[in-house]
Amino acid sequence: MTERVPLRLHVPEPTGRPGRHTDFSYLHLSPAGDVRRPPVDTEPADTRDLAYGLVRVLDDDGRALGPWALPIDVQLLRRGLRAMMKTRIFDARMLIAQRQKKISFYMQCLGEEAIAVAHALALAPGDMCFPTYRQQGLLLARDDIDMVEMICQLLSNERDPMKGRQLPVLYSYKRAGFFSISGNLATQFIQAVGWGMAAAIKGDSRIASGWIGDGATAEADFHTALTFAHVYRAPVILNVVNNQWAISTFQALAGGEGTTFAARGVGCGIASLRVDGNDFLAVYAASRWAAERARSNLGPALIEWVTYRAGPHSTSDDPSKYRPADDWAQFPLGDPIARLKAHLIAIGAWSEQEHENAKRELDAQVAAAQTEAERYGTLADGHMRSAAEMFEDVYQDMPEHLRRQRQQLGV
Repeated sequence: MTERVPLRLHVPEPTGRPGRHTDFSYLHLSPAGDVRRPPVDTEPADTRDLAYGLVRVLDDDGRALGPWALPIDVQLLRRGLRAMMKTRIFDARMLIAQRQKKISFYMQCLGEEAIAVAHALALAPGDMCFPTYRQQGLLLARDDIDMVEMICQLLSNERDPMKGRQLPVLYSYKRAGFFSISGNLATQFIQAVGWGMAAAIKGDSRIASGWIGDGATAEADFHTALTFAHVYRAPVILNVVNNQWAISTFQALAGGEGTTFAARGVGCGIASLRVDGNDFLAVYAASRWAAERARSNLGPALIEWVTYRAGPHSTSDDPSKYRPADDWAQFPLGDPIARLKAHLIAIGAWSEQEHENAKRELDAQVAAAQTEAERYGTLADGHMRSAAEMFEDVYQDMPEHLRRQRQQLGV
């Protein structure tokens, strides 16, 4: 009898660890301007090459190249750059506030700012986003969202619109088309698909945009959402932010080794793109393409945004324990703010002096908003909302058993 080779279980490993530089060749990058731009009515099966390539517009010299380089108004680009800068400054100040024990918890989107900001500018008023906890740029790109209110939510103080019932960073803004963030993984996808289906049933013109990370694609809700989106041609954009790490778990363990997350969309009959998430122009162009497809009753689109989580997963995480400390500096797709800044300077629409002036101005705006928000209380000064509020906003008339519980609590 032939002797059989023992079976071996394959467990993917990251290509870099503390003390060992990451080999980013696994990303399989395409040159800027190299990937084709199909018509919006293309068949999903015909996007297979786009799910394995990488849509890029900006090259290393800041030039916009190729078919995805849309004619974009310079003022929109300047607005996008300022919004990314504001988001990064906001994150930095809130991180310090957490270390000062004014906030219990915080999550940055450092290095990922282009994805949410450019996407926000590509959508239309009334569209509904179903974000995760790293899409604060969707709000900070808008002019109608008060930073004071956002910071009050983080502080869980008396002006917190969520009344202290949501973890910090789990915002909710119906008026801004920003669905309540859930800490549960992948719920955003099935909710977005359902909302899009409802919009189609009602004959509406608004579309949905759902967001998850690479790790959450391993959840059953991801696959359920893709099935429903395909079967009913839901008007929805399905965003997978592949920032390489789900806390300390490398993206390969969620199924990214040897393939792409965008490829899963094609396999489910959904038009799919793989896009440089640190290229503001590419993000804007791909978002516009997917939005037009959804709004034209042509069905959903799945977009994998390739980026890098430059900071820790949250203020409770220490990435130096599981990846090289200089990983972000080595990441081949660079810094989204620096890349758009280089492009604007190259076309004569920005300057180093203007950049420094904008940084000072935006930092002052965030600082002023933080000072105002802290007037209504922080965790550090013990200024908490009343415990009595936990019994409210559930029943129109409070049941007797809750009345007794509130009395027992003495509030």
